[in-house]
Amino acid sequence: MKKPLIIVSSLIVAAALFWAGAFYWRNLRGLGPALKSPPQDIARLLTPEANGADQSPRRVKFPLKLPPGFSIAIFAQGLGNPRVLLQDPGGTLIASIPGQGRVVALPDKNQDGIADKVIIVARGLQRPHGMIFRREDGKTRLYIAEVEQLAVYDYDGRNFKASGKKKILDLPGAGRHWTRTMAFLPDGRLLISVGSSCDTCLEKDWRHAKVLVANPDGSNLKVFASGLRNAVFMALHPLTKQVWVTEMGRDFLGDNLPPDEINILAEGKDYGWPYCYGNRVHDSQFDPQGTKKAFCKQTVPAYIDLPAHSAPLGLAFFPETGWPQDYRHNLLVAFHGSWNRSVPTGYKVVRIKLDDKGNYLGTEDFITGWLTPKGALGRPADILIKNNGEMYISDDKAGVVYRVVFTKK
Repeated sequence: MKKPLIIVSSLIVAAALFWAGAFYWRNLRGLGPALKSPPQDIARLLTPEANGADQSPRRVKFPLKLPPGFSIAIFAQGLGNPRVLLQDPGGTLIASIPGQGRVVALPDKNQDGIADKVIIVARGLQRPHGMIFRREDGKTRLYIAEVEQLAVYDYDGRNFKASGKKKILDLPGAGRHWTRTMAFLPDGRLLISVGSSCDTCLEKDWRHAKVLVANPDGSNLKVFASGLRNAVFMALHPLTKQVWVTEMGRDFLGDNLPPDEINILAEGKDYGWPYCYGNRVHDSQFDPQGTKKAFCKQTVPAYIDLPAHSAPLGLAFFPETGWPQDYRHNLLVAFHGSWNRSVPTGYKVVRIKLDDKGNYLGTEDFITGWLTPKGALGRPADILIKNNGEMYISDDKAGVVYRVVFTKK
């Protein structure tokens, strides 16, 4: 009797190993760049010497490629995992550091393009992510979104300190997606993005997989838009004032499905997740009986399909001034980079070409070079564009913030 049991057990183990190997080969063999440490320190590579000033034989090649007329350098380093970038009312750059539970200020008082120091604005937080300022009653308020709460602080712009923390909203537990980001609508209401708790599922908490809306004091919380698996970052179009979001599609449908998305939000609308994706495509793997095919036809399709698993995060519109004329009101999107793909993709910043009304004209690379044959030098996360020809990009893998300047006026 023992021999048949041993044979059956061996077959089960062999089948399990074969399935695990096939699953890894199809979905996870491109995981390395996302998980492994950078093969080199990009802060040492982005030096004047690496950029050509030093002509010695040992000079390393400048790793990042930008369009003609643009330059990039390190603004701040050693930050851990900087994510959301914000400019305070005085013009100082603020960054959230979720892994350290901190929000920090990065002043550059001598304006040499390098942060003078790192000043802690707030600490002891639960993976802080989204931030936004609001002027109220003659005071500057700083909103900080943690995983399970949203709080408002009094902000001291002279000393870069947040104090008087006041919780105004409870938010659901993290699950699969823990980031929370915010934006104010033109009518003064506050949007809060809360991702799904899973890859694909039916949520038990009504707040998951939504963009929520509330009054600035946290009252009257309700759904603004639904069916959004993980609308990680938001930005308002400079002319139309519509809310644009990056949206990450589900995993485990192969290298090229489903597309990641850029969506334009409309209040009360459903964007399809978990039953559909992209241009109202029904997810037959999640809904094999097809019970929601008709529902998919009623959802809002993606405005722009992006390459699957590119992981779009921060997005920012170019202002009217300070940049080339043909960049006006175009959109930059940070592709954080894939993990659920056999061949890695993303790890770059792309330019979405738009006309002044936001009509889509095309996509092209803006900054590339983070992804190398030996691994990823970094992963761009958020983008902040100013109207003076400079922008800032956070990198939560390399632990740096970059400063990009348009030099060819």
